[in-house]
Amino acid sequence: MAGFPSELEAYIAPNCDRLAFLQDYLLRRGVHTSVVPVHNRKHLLINFPKTAYNPTFKVKTILTHYDRVPNSPGANDNSVCDLAVADLAVRLYEISMRGGVHNTRIFFTDGEELGENGVTEQGAFGLAELFKKLGITKDDVYVFDSCGRGTVPILAQAGLNAKVNGAFKKQFASLFERTQNLLREVSPQSWMTLPVPYSDNAGFLACGIPAVAITFLPAQEATDYARELMRDKNLEKVVMNSNLAGNSALPYHFQYVEKMPKTWRLFHTEYDNLLSLTPESWDLLARMLDALGEARFLA
Repeated sequence: MAGFPSELEAYIAPNCDRLAFLQDYLLRRGVHTSVVPVHNRKHLLINFPKTAYNPTFKVKTILTHYDRVPNSPGANDNSVCDLAVADLAVRLYEISMRGGVHNTRIFFTDGEELGENGVTEQGAFGLAELFKKLGITKDDVYVFDSCGRGTVPILAQAGLNAKVNGAFKKQFASLFERTQNLLREVSPQSWMTLPVPYSDNAGFLACGIPAVAITFLPAQEATDYARELMRDKNLEKVVMNSNLAGNSALPYHFQYVEKMPKTWRLFHTEYDNLLSLTPESWDLLARMLDALGEARFLA
């Protein structure tokens, strides 16, 4: 499909070994990786040289999940983000090979889709636990999920109203503000902050590590969803406690599905395919990732 890399079709093929695909995709472009096994999940880490990091600046950790639910191509959830972040890794690796500093850490995570069974089942939860064990708690963590449809970046509100200690709230508020500034830079006329179903940010937030999540929606879907949120004060609660495509303990789950963006209703179905994507999303996502890779925030 125009606007997306030619490899996308192979990546969403039913029998694709997605971890091996990413390893090969990156290695053919000169980028080495390591598999980080945590709680029976296999996360993929980009091996940037130590010279790519300067302790004067914050480390920016980018997460994008490569797993998908059975019987769904997972084109938007989350293949587009995977290949876009892989291409970013190539660009940053080339910068680091020239002696440049970018202070970016990249993980392709496994087990995000397991979060519908509870956040502790999510692959990112185990990864966040590992971060804490290693003392990595001051990173800026950015989750990119489902950015292949639409041109309105949506910054998830999860974490804003967390009932936690003051240190976390201060750190999260600072990260949230930096992320808003990034969106203003890349998409000044069209970005929003809205309730979004949890992604890998859930595992990190549950471990007390601030993390933000970014997704895309088509403009009309974003506008309609914002209007529904104003009309129905219960909708936000449902969104934040429902996986949308699976079972839910909430009694009004199915009543609210029609109020959700169409993009989210495609998740975990056979309709999350190439035809559901919008080519213009690719360029916007690439610009956003480049802006994040180039950003420098004092530690």
